[in-house]
Amino acid sequence: MVTASRVQLTVLRGRDDEWQAVRSLLDGVTGGGGALLLHGEPGSGRSALLGHAHRYAEGCTVLAASGLAEEAALPYAGLQRLLDPVLHRAIALPRQQRDLLRRALDGETCPVDRQLTLSMAVLGLLAAARDRPLLATMDDVDRGDPQTAQVLAFVARRLRHLPVAVLLTADVTVTVDGIAAHRLRPLNARDSVAVLTDRLPEQPATSVVTALAAIGGGNPQALVDLAEVLSPAQWRGEEALPTAPPADGALGRAYRARLDRLPPDTRRVLLLAALDEAGEPGTLIRAAGAAGTEVEALAPAEVAGLVRVEPRGVTFPQPLVRTMIAASAPLAERRAAHRLLAGVLVADGQRLRRAMHLAAATAGADPALATELEEAAAGGVGDWATASAALRWAAELSGHPTQTAARLLTAARYAWAGGQPDVARLLLDRLRAVSRDPAVRGRADLLRGELELRCGGASGASVTLLTAATAVAGTDRALALSGLVRAGEAVCFAGDQYRYAEVGRRALALRRPTDPPAVELMGCLVAGVAATLRGDHERAGPALRRAVVLGGRLTGPALTPTALNCAAAAGLVVAVDGAAHRLAERAVGLARERGEVSVLSRALELRAVAEYWLGRHEAAAETSRDGLRVARASGQINCASVHLGMLAVLAAIRADRDTSLRHLREIGESPTPGSRPHALAGWALAVLDLIDGRHAEAADRLASLARLGTGRGQVLVQVMATPYLVEAAAHLAHRPAATAALAVFDRWASSTASPLRRALSARCHALLAPRGGAEAERDFQAALRLHPTEAGTFERARTELLFGQELRRSRRPRDARTHLHQAREMFSLLGVACWAEQATTELRAAGESVGPPDLPAARLLTGQQLRIAELVAEGATNREIAARMFLSTRTVDHHLRNVFHRLGIRSRTELARAFATERHVGLTSDR
Repeated sequence: MVTASRVQLTVLRGRDDEWQAVRSLLDGVTGGGGALLLHGEPGSGRSALLGHAHRYAEGCTVLAASGLAEEAALPYAGLQRLLDPVLHRAIALPRQQRDLLRRALDGETCPVDRQLTLSMAVLGLLAAARDRPLLATMDDVDRGDPQTAQVLAFVARRLRHLPVAVLLTADVTVTVDGIAAHRLRPLNARDSVAVLTDRLPEQPATSVVTALAAIGGGNPQALVDLAEVLSPAQWRGEEALPTAPPADGALGRAYRARLDRLPPDTRRVLLLAALDEAGEPGTLIRAAGAAGTEVEALAPAEVAGLVRVEPRGVTFPQPLVRTMIAASAPLAERRAAHRLLAGVLVADGQRLRRAMHLAAATAGADPALATELEEAAAGGVGDWATASAALRWAAELSGHPTQTAARLLTAARYAWAGGQPDVARLLLDRLRAVSRDPAVRGRADLLRGELELRCGGASGASVTLLTAATAVAGTDRALALSGLVRAGEAVCFAGDQYRYAEVGRRALALRRPTDPPAVELMGCLVAGVAATLRGDHERAGPALRRAVVLGGRLTGPALTPTALNCAAAAGLVVAVDGAAHRLAERAVGLARERGEVSVLSRALELRAVAEYWLGRHEAAAETSRDGLRVARASGQINCASVHLGMLAVLAAIRADRDTSLRHLREIGESPTPGSRPHALAGWALAVLDLIDGRHAEAADRLASLARLGTGRGQVLVQVMATPYLVEAAAHLAHRPAATAALAVFDRWASSTASPLRRALSARCHALLAPRGGAEAERDFQAALRLHPTEAGTFERARTELLFGQELRRSRRPRDARTHLHQAREMFSLLGVACWAEQATTELRAAGESVGPPDLPAARLLTGQQLRIAELVAEGATNREIAARMFLSTRTVDHHLRNVFHRLGIRSRTELARAFATERHVGLTSDR
């Protein structure tokens, strides 16, 4: 028996809901007890929660025991260990109950017809400890004798009026009727990382923690076991990480104990199923037959919750179960199972899987098998991770250092293509120790530089890439040019555009008149961007437009997501937004089709920028959200920051302050000043300043995005933000920064064929012209003529609003109202409530009394929004609407908020009234 007192609790990650349930149980025990079952996979934290409960149970008598598999055949063994500290109080029980309890706990059997009496005796004994509340816990109740579990379940259902709490833990498959239960789910990525870092004296490499969190599968004990076995070099990311939690760790021992309770045939087939990751039913059936058994032998494992056997194959409810089954098996058994699986994989299309199983069953070098693996994995399209693993095996089995190096390099490329940058880095580190060949090292450094650009220190990536491009230029000009394209991206990302001139000079030296289209495209892109950054638009335009044309003509092996990204980037710089969007869209589709995660985030970034220029802000935001998910999943922290910055800008432009600031908080302080994410964040904050009337602050932020004439800072981002800089500066007496930025914007806009860019240029000149003069009106009218009707509706609405403001402040309210009405209507159609309200305010200031927009709902709402609004008007709840339209309630809620914004109403009642009025007007007009 333990007398518990409240002590300082250690941190329990990711178990807030479960711990709250335990606390509620313990806090209320004096007013009436209860019971709780915590069930989950081995290592999920059940015992840790019990330990917290013991320490928290202030003023309680604590009885604690565990179910032991060794005593499972001894009736009431667990009950005896639990009750032993208070058995002396059995004297207070009725004689019949007392005698039956003592006999049962002494090892005698309890007849079936006396089990109720025995259970009442246990309940009475716990209730007899009335000097203080009592907590009784049984860990792993399902592992011990079933008689104890049966009695404790009986007691747990009858504690309502007693100061007794019962806390049980069991496997994920166990439930107890009449007792509240909490299923312990896997930890999320954030909590998994916290579990790891809690156990380290110093901060490990971020890539290592991320990789370990994935290996641990959200299982706390797996994470703890991994943390305990890693070497300092592994923590620093200098050595390869294990692929599974250690077999001799606490979790490994728990799984071995669980597997040992299964029949031999079940364990044999279970291992085959764990090693056959493809999960095709025919393969497992043939392998089980070759092992002298059959798939039906898995029935006990299915009962134990380890697998699910379905017509389409065997699945593992938790990926970690598969990993631990394989890790827990002896090496000889694993190799034998791999050989069995290889023996049944003989059909076409199974070559790579067969070779992988043979490799896993092989000890020592095997050059022939290494060649087989390399040939089977060639290309890697569709499953880059498996192809990378195959090349790693091939490198291990190679008989010559040159082949080992080449295969490691290919494995690293495949790992990166599949979105595994940490694996790629470790393979490149191994390659460095294997080969000193300058050509091989140059190719490796090109990949290393790309990893730095997307996932690490982008400021140093350009140096790595430039050096590597020089190293390979003599043997592979196309590869060298691709390295220079990446180097150019790196200097632009870091805000060091002045260094792009060097990239351009090196690319020019590599170009040839006979270059194939894909190579010519890269040369044109670098030449065009270099000319643009030095203000030479006469040279930039033809080169960039040529890159766009070449991108549209690519076919066959030359058609890659990377090449399409280059063409899309060229299109954005030369302001052919539609073509840039089509190219980026093709890049996204091709990257998804081929599974090239490494280039997908960049393709989505380019598509989002194109959608911004096309005025499709909602589409751009959705694209950026997609890009953010991809970037985070593939460890591309720099790309993730760019997408967050773009989301912050888009939200700010729509005056959604909370969303914009939330994205900026997600970026945090990691971006280097002058980098693209840092500039996007500044742009977003400046727009919010502008909306709030802090014009000087907005102008200062936007002017600081780049230092014109020096090539430092984000010149291209500042060009995009120039209309906002000019708008802010129009309210200030001194405008040198805005005037200089507008001059840069003008030179670019005039070199393009983009009506939108020219319209924005005219609007900017109107804002800086003397107020009330003919020059301002002329420029505003020019801007409205230039604005395209099929795109850029938001920018046209902004021009109408600004023109209306200018006319009103020039004491021409009647002329102003025409433009303000146009602005209000367009903003309402776009669902941009803040700007619509600003237009409404201006209209009132111009002497017009206005209410909600006088537009029918069918014009203001999308088809889906209109249908949701109609159902709300009919009285349907969000849940009912979700069921009828096959949507989630969250999606319905999101659309409904937009409906309220667009219709200028605030409640469901107003919405019903508006639709009733609209129907009445329609019926009247019909008559």
